[in-house]
Amino acid sequence: MATRDSLIQVTDLKKHYNMGVIKALDGVTTNIYKGDVVVVIGPSGSGKSTFLRSLNLLEEPTGGSIIFDGVDITKKKYRDASGKTVKLNVDQLRQKMGMVFQHFNLFPHMTILDNMILAPMKVKGISRAAAEEKALNLLDRVGLKDRAGAYPIQLSGGQKQRVAIVRALAMEPEVMLFDEPTSALDPEMVGEVLDVMKELAKEGMTMVCVTHEMGFAREVGNRVLFMDQGKLLEEGSPEDIFERPKNPRLQDFLAKVL
Repeated sequence: MATRDSLIQVTDLKKHYNMGVIKALDGVTTNIYKGDVVVVIGPSGSGKSTFLRSLNLLEEPTGGSIIFDGVDITKKKYRDASGKTVKLNVDQLRQKMGMVFQHFNLFPHMTILDNMILAPMKVKGISRAAAEEKALNLLDRVGLKDRAGAYPIQLSGGQKQRVAIVRALAMEPEVMLFDEPTSALDPEMVGEVLDVMKELAKEGMTMVCVTHEMGFAREVGNRVLFMDQGKLLEEGSPEDIFERPKNPRLQDFLAKVL
């Protein structure tokens, strides 16, 4: 049973392709609590990104349940507090889950500021002045306020990813989902993106991050999930996972990556 601090409760989550021949997710069960920084590690093709993308229904699960804010979002309809049957609004749900991808997904024909204010104005109905003020404050926070009038092509990969993070924050999400946010970056740009994520973690933002950055997992995560072949094989504190791994597959994986 989810506790009052449980934000996302995942039970027996499955995602199958090709009539069940390919099991991208094969019965994953875990809980994400408010303020958690959950880091998901594992070899390529282990189901990490599928798991993350299922949390906000970018991937539609084949089976199992995802309870977010008390609602099973895998169901098309649910009962609200008054007992009334309500249709699930996926767009509304995604407003509460900020998503940061490998490849930034900024609109190339719009300035950084316009990229930032588009969703708050269009989806939340915030005035342009209020949206701009918030966007500039967020850009200032990641050292990019002076680039507000620039276009994405004029920014480095690290700068674009920092913009992508604060663009997601502009929607005031309850949880931030990061899908390998540094994997497309040159090595010298990785640190500047991880620094922003570390700051978010310090401020208590709930985060789920798929990454190959073991140093980040160790330093910032309070829980680490290890996945392989669609299964969650082990989870625990960074100390448990990196210093006292129990599962032989995890031991083998760490021997190769550390």
